[in-house]
Amino acid sequence: MRTALLVCTPVLLLTAALFPSCDRCGEGAPEQPAAADASSSLDPREVHLRNLRQLTFGDENAEAYFSGDGARLVFQSTHGGLCCDQIFVMNLDGSGKKMVSTGLGRTTCAYFLPGDRRILYSSTHLKDAKCPPRPDYSQGYVWPLYDGYDIFTANADGSDLRRLTDTPGYDAEATVSPDGAKIVFTSLRDGDIEIYTMDVDGRGVCRLTHEKGYDGGAFFSPDSKRICYRAHHPRTPQEVAQYDVLLKQGLIRPSVLEIWVMDAGGGQKQQVTQNGAANFCPFFTPDGEHIIFSSNLERQGSREFELYVIGCDGAGLERVTFSPEFDGFPMFSPDGSKLVFASNRGGSVKGETNIFLADWQ
Repeated sequence: MRTALLVCTPVLLLTAALFPSCDRCGEGAPEQPAAADASSSLDPREVHLRNLRQLTFGDENAEAYFSGDGARLVFQSTHGGLCCDQIFVMNLDGSGKKMVSTGLGRTTCAYFLPGDRRILYSSTHLKDAKCPPRPDYSQGYVWPLYDGYDIFTANADGSDLRRLTDTPGYDAEATVSPDGAKIVFTSLRDGDIEIYTMDVDGRGVCRLTHEKGYDGGAFFSPDSKRICYRAHHPRTPQEVAQYDVLLKQGLIRPSVLEIWVMDAGGGQKQQVTQNGAANFCPFFTPDGEHIIFSSNLERQGSREFELYVIGCDGAGLERVTFSPEFDGFPMFSPDGSKLVFASNRGGSVKGETNIFLADWQ
């Protein structure tokens, strides 16, 4: 969803520009500069960020995640005029950008597998080589759960593509535990939007959530023992009815999402935020005791999203970014020294989303 809101989320959502479906992708990606110093765009209140560098320039770029050795990033982008997101890799200085997905369909939620020789991502290319159509926004702001998303692995250069899931509907939002044992992902396979884990070869699927509503966008803690995620559980009969109507159309309305944590096996579920805003892309801080996430909690209903840190017990909320419009998709480097995130800051056109890297203080 773009600036993609599904955490990995299918990214169509927060920026002003929505890309139409088209028969083929743009040809040729123009050369871009490597990382450029963006420290001048830091607000004085952004005290946790130092040495800000901009890694992408133009188009829509989001959901950048570190390799295990902290030397590369895998991300989704419309770089080079693509009609919808494809998966790219690049070095930490912004050099070496290369598309590693098929160039067909829509892709989302890429992640490095243990050892960094292979990547994980979701794609609709087997369903249709064309970009899937954008949703009908006459019903308000909605996220599409594109039918045809399945989860694949490939070598880090895009070769040797292998399919991990083969169920009707939506399998996406996949990330990997730091110990390399499990993949956590979101699926509609049982009729509702739930979180599952599976082994890295696609076997041993286990359902972790069971409450009616959306559960997704999950990430493991540094010790692989807990999972943070976003959720919306409709309560009233009217909310349930509205949720069911949209779900039958392959849509959800993400205006209210709260952050949750649970054990890696699905137990001990605990709600972290309770602010009624759109909270998403949670990620554990290096100490495993806090969560960084994106939210419009100070301007609910708007598209101004900032990064915040909060304790896993819901205490100690602190705002991290103070940039107009959108900041989201944060991830810490494996050693905890750096933060990568997506932002609208410094864009040449309205809605442009780029990848930024900062030293974490």
